[in-house]
Amino acid sequence: MLWKLESDEGYFRIYDSKKLIAGYFDPAYGDIFPKDNSEEIIFSMLKNHDNILGGLLMVPLVKFRLFDTDLNTSLTNVESQVNRVNEHLQKWKSFISEMKYDWHSVRISHTDQDMLTISFQIKFSKPTPLENQALLEELFDVLENLQKSELL
Repeated sequence: MLWKLESDEGYFRIYDSKKLIAGYFDPAYGDIFPKDNSEEIIFSMLKNHDNILGGLLMVPLVKFRLFDTDLNTSLTNVESQVNRVNEHLQKWKSFISEMKYDWHSVRISHTDQDMLTISFQIKFSKPTPLENQALLEELFDVLENLQKSELL
């Protein structure tokens, strides 16, 4: 899979080989002081390709295919969707456990009320510059594992 990162106001969009958004990476910029200059400080860090140690990866968790304003379906279909969602959640539980992520957060997607997203912390193997290719090298294995696990 070919992945691509694109910087967007302090975070990075992650695109798959079909040029679709696969997720987002929010770098851990560290303690920024003073807080009221945080945008300028982050912009400067990005411009200077400062090193970071990781950040948060946010990707789709599951799409329900139920919470649509035009939904008109049957109990059988609802049951089928709930079972599919449950199977997918079991894959996610295994993935989180195998990768030994000690923290994660599940939220409603900001772009789709029928989807949940999951965020988890990524710790880089070494201090990594805030530069697309360097960040992608550190994120590559996680993205590939998500792809192989049929989670992306």
